[in-house]
Amino acid sequence: MKQILMTIAVWFDSWKAKESEDDRIDWVRVFPFVVMHLACLAIFAVGVSPAALIVAITLYALRMFAITAFYHRYFSHRSFVTSRPIQFLFAALGASSVQRGPLWWAAHHRRHHRYSDESQDSHSPRHGFWHSHLGWFLNRRNLRTRTEEVNELLRYPELVWLDRFDLVVPIFLACLCLLTGTLMEAFAPGLGTNGPQVLVWGFFVSTVVLYHATFTINSLAHRLGSQRFPTRDDSRNNFFLALLTFGEGWHNNHHRYPGSVRQGFRWWEIDMTYYLLRMMASVGLVWDLRGVPERLRGRQR
Repeated sequence: MKQILMTIAVWFDSWKAKESEDDRIDWVRVFPFVVMHLACLAIFAVGVSPAALIVAITLYALRMFAITAFYHRYFSHRSFVTSRPIQFLFAALGASSVQRGPLWWAAHHRRHHRYSDESQDSHSPRHGFWHSHLGWFLNRRNLRTRTEEVNELLRYPELVWLDRFDLVVPIFLACLCLLTGTLMEAFAPGLGTNGPQVLVWGFFVSTVVLYHATFTINSLAHRLGSQRFPTRDDSRNNFFLALLTFGEGWHNNHHRYPGSVRQGFRWWEIDMTYYLLRMMASVGLVWDLRGVPERLRGRQR
């Protein structure tokens, strides 16, 4: 019972999580993850409309960009520079993806690169497909934010707050979806949507699709695809995954030079995150984008 109460407490303040070497799945923590998936079945009750689909696709795209550009390329790898307000805005948008807070995400990702596909790598497919896809973040070992990995980010209290109370922003987004759909029904009935429908499609369905698209980089991008560079891990380049994840599928490229803001090293390697960051740089929202040194493009297989 004490363990169950501790797990529930961590739902509300993730920094209450303790150091653990327990690799077993925390089934109490699995409960809200399962609920997110079961809630998607409500599509059969609420129906669908073009308006609800547009909200779902828009929120998928916005949050995928927040994860790939900011959680990954910015917080994890510091591949560009931005202002504090933009940093917070996209940290909050990333937090709405229900993939934990920015410090937790960046800390585990930095550790992944240090031990990529070794025994200490939390989500290597060498430990099994399902473990790398989702089991790793549902166990007790990886529950704690490894603050020692992200010391330079601890000086921002707003990021610490987002990380500690990582349910606040997702709950806010769910309420916003419900309110948006209700307002659409009241003021634009011709759109044929309502609060519950926008909630289900815009929050639950969009989030679950975003989950599994993101998770494929851990599970599939170390198994399926080609290896251009002889890295010390199993990372692969995969065109389909790159489309799905706005450029993250060029994973072997990324492991060749993690510090680059660009993961599609060739002109034909589509990298939507990079293109959008270039657009932001053109209006001064981000700057000092780190490219790929020419000397590191060699040594191809």
